[in-house]
Amino acid sequence: MSDQSKKDVDIMTVMNLIVDAGNGKSLAMEAIYHAKDGDFEAAHKALKESNEAISGIHNSQTELIQSAARGENIDVSLFMVHAQDHVMTAILAKDLATEIVELHERLAKNQLI
Repeated sequence: MSDQSKKDVDIMTVMNLIVDAGNGKSLAMEAIYHAKDGDFEAAHKALKESNEAISGIHNSQTELIQSAARGENIDVSLFMVHAQDHVMTAILAKDLATEIVELHERLAKNQLI
């Protein structure tokens, strides 16, 4: 594999991180909107899909970490930092959406505590 194709693969990995994080975050927000409307089945489905998208991110990050552990040069560019920002935001959105959906369910059942 030439240096140029190695860079292309790395860029694709970073792009996949951004796309998966964006999907995970959007699905988490969708879960909140469904819960606000009282559609808890759809909310839980969206949370499950969000979790699946974010799980894909974990696999990509693991590959990058393993490459670095093997001594391969991993370019930590602004692009990579940007991708990690998206990843962290998606994980936070999913975690908060899970809590918000649960709160909406409790409110719907009049179980405030």
